[in-house]
Order: sequence, then structure tokens, then C-alpha cells
Amino acid sequence: MEIPIGGDSILLKKTKSLCPICKKILEAEIVEKNGKVYIDRTCPDHGFFSYLYWDDAEAWRRYEDFDIKGNGVSNPQVIRDNSTCPFDCGLCNNHKSTTLLANIDLTNRCNLNCDFCFANARACGYIYEPTFEQVKSMLELLRSEKPTPAPAVQFAGGEPTLREDLFEIIALAKSMGFMQVQLATNGILIAKDPEFALKLRQSGLSTVYLHFDGVSKETNFKLTHDLKAIENLRKAKQGIVLVPTIIKGKNDHELGDIVRFAAENIDVIRGVNFQPVSFTGAASLEDITRERITIPELLDRIESQTKREVEKEDFYPVPCVVPISDFVEAYTGKPQLRFTAHQHCGAATYVFVRDKKIVPINRMIDVDAFFESIDRLTSQLSSAGPISRKMVAINGIKELYSSIKKSEEGGKELWTSLGKALITHNFDSLREFHWNALFIGMMHFMDNYNYDIERVSRCCIHYATPDGTLIPFCSYNSGPVFREQVWKKYSQPLD
Repeated sequence: MEIPIGGDSILLKKTKSLCPICKKILEAEIVEKNGKVYIDRTCPDHGFFSYLYWDDAEAWRRYEDFDIKGNGVSNPQVIRDNSTCPFDCGLCNNHKSTTLLANIDLTNRCNLNCDFCFANARACGYIYEPTFEQVKSMLELLRSEKPTPAPAVQFAGGEPTLREDLFEIIALAKSMGFMQVQLATNGILIAKDPEFALKLRQSGLSTVYLHFDGVSKETNFKLTHDLKAIENLRKAKQGIVLVPTIIKGKNDHELGDIVRFAAENIDVIRGVNFQPVSFTGAASLEDITRERITIPELLDRIESQTKREVEKEDFYPVPCVVPISDFVEAYTGKPQLRFTAHQHCGAATYVFVRDKKIVPINRMIDVDAFFESIDRLTSQLSSAGPISRKMVAINGIKELYSSIKKSEEGGKELWTSLGKALITHNFDSLREFHWNALFIGMMHFMDNYNYDIERVSRCCIHYATPDGTLIPFCSYNSGPVFREQVWKKYSQPLD
């Protein structure tokens, strides 16, 4: 319930946060002020803090409607009767989501020295580089998660391409059943060596996550290397997702250009995953005010800079796809991955590219009607017997057909592929849809200034560590910063 709390402020909900100075757990309020959303809290030692949470209160409300809590894992590593999140990692029995994407830091060594990077051996003063056997044990931990093993792993750093055993690690992960094996890289070695790109694909890599901050030398100092890396990956037939870190006033004017660049290279680029900047170190209020950019602001800029080819309303929060998981679980009787991340962690959409034309999926499907139909179909399946499930599913697909915008080019074709996938549980049928799909997403990882502990408890991106724990992204890199503890524990001296 929204409650007026004086002046123009409205209390939207209560949560918990941290003091950005001493990191004490504090009661917090998410409030609307002048059409924007802030997170407020008071530390008994350091006073009152109010920081921007979302730039658009109406967008915040729209995403709040997708609040879906998960059940976490049934075999947590840590048991706590009383949660003191985010200090109980993990995963603890109070965590609400399973691992959708796992990160494993292969090293903190790097061949660049970016001013906004926290993962740098020279800055740390030591080397963090788990052994091959330690990496294997982390992968085994992820695949042992119940009720569903982690489906995807991303090798990160530092710069993971500096590992001499990288190809063996990728092959190992693929052999252990990870559906997606990803590599987060600056692309420098890939740009220098075409054979490196080919070996990545041959090892079983699914996707290169290429750090790519802009399409001009003013926003992207390594643009020449990036273009060469993309060309080498194209020759190797290795898919790419561009990962731009967005800082207001520095590169937020190129969001539309980045989307267009991806669309123009759709033969090798599979998506763009924007990351609004997080302030991982000490930052002044002036820095935060000047450089902070929230998810609604990114969406506004994408809409204006693409001349409304891609609109703000085309994007949905991550939990929007939970109804599809529930449908498949009801139909098959087998536990499915549920994307129960917090509704304000990120936003995403798919667009389809053909003949230089960008068409968001919303132009082909009434997405809201589609998800409502899936919900009803799942309820019917849950009450149906084993024999009648398939008949219920077939009849339900007829209702889904009404969500297709038949006047739009490609709508019927996309519906046919979706229908086959839902009925047969064979998603290979989506390959019959010949438009090139491009993912556009964004994930706003938290820092100590906009820290919402409810978001941490719902995190679905987890770091695996050599000590056998799984730690949510925003308690690994901010808040308690478990990264520093883990790296120091397993550190080696610099040469």
C-alpha cells in the first residue's frame, strides 16, 4: 500500500539496506519524490541517506507488478535460523532464487588498466588465480544444485584469456552439462590472434561477452581492438554479446548507436547487455549525482536514440518469463528453472532484424495477453490428469494464437514456431523462424548507495568460490564485498 509521508513524498514499500559508510543493516524505505524513486535510511552513527533508486516512479510501478518470489535451492550451503542478509552467504536457506548464471573468476590479472575496474591484480597487490582442480570443484558445486542445476557459467576476471588452461576449462564446463558457457573478456588477445577465437569455439564456448563501451574512440578507447576481435570471432563463427558499462555524461548518448551496430552485425552479435555504472569504491555525492543512470533512463535514451524503433514499453523485467517455466513444469512434471530475480534488477526484450529493419517482439505478439494466456493454460494443466495434459495444451494454444498481431510481418511465422516449442517441449523449432533475433537487456548491479537487501535475497547471478560457497553478485562486489575476502584467502604474491 502506498502511503503519503509528508510533503510530496509517498512511501512505496519498506525494505532493508546498508549504511554506505559502516555497512550496518538498516531499516529502509523506498519512496517516491517528485516522480522519482529513492531509497532512504538512517544510520544511528552516520545519519540520514537518500539515494536515487529508479528515475521514473510509473515505470517502477509497472515493474513492481512482476514481483514473483522463488523457493531458492533445496540443498543450500549455509543454514541460518535468522537471516542477517547480506552477510550469510551462501547460498543460505533464506535465499529466494536458484542460480541462473554463475560467475567464476579465473584470475585477477589483466592486460588493461581501466579506471572503473575493481578486478585488477596491480591494484590488489596480489594474484588471485584458482587452480584447475579448484575450478572443477566450483563447476561440480553448481551442477549439484537442487532442484535444478545451474544451466550457465561465465568465466570472468580480471581478464580470463590470460589463463593458459582456458580452453581446457571451457571444454570441462561443456562436458559437465552447462547449456551456456560464456567468457567475459576485453577482447585484446582475441583481436591479436584469429586462432584464439577459433580455439574458443572448438573448446565448446557458447558466447563471448565482449566489453564494448561505445562506437566512437571518445567513448571506447579500445574500439580498434574491438572491431578486430569481432571480425576474428565472425570468421570463427563464435557468437558475441556486447557489454557496455554506461556512465551518464560519458557514453549514454551512444545507446542507440550501439543497438544499431549490433543489428548491423547480427550475423555474429547475438545481443547487447547494458550495465549501468555501479560505484564500487568510495564516491562523492557529486560523482553519484552526475554519473548515476538508472534503468528507466536507459530505456528513455534507447527509445529516443532509435527514433522509437525500440520503445520503453517494449522492455519487461526478468520475472516476466516465469509463466513459461511454470507451463513447461506443469506439462512435463519436471522441475524447471524459474527466473525469479527481483523485478527491479533488470529489463530486457528481443528484437528481430531483417533487411536492416528492427522489429521488437511486441510488434508481433501482444506480450501481456500471451503471458496471461500461459498463466491460464498452466492452471488448467495443473488440474488435468497425465493423459489429458497434451489435449489441454493443444486446446490452450488456440487461445495463445489470439495474442499474435497477424497484421505484422513475421507474426504468424513466429507464432507457429512458439506453438511447436510449447507443445513438443522442443525449442529447436524456434530455429525455423528465420528472422535474426537480437537480445537487448540491462542489469543494474547495486552499490552501497542504492543497496536493497530484498534484491540481494532474490539474486540469480551467483559467484562460485574455491571455498565451496555461492555468493550473490551484489554481495560479492558491493555491500560485504565477499570478493575481497575470497581473493585474499586464496591469493598468491605478485612476481
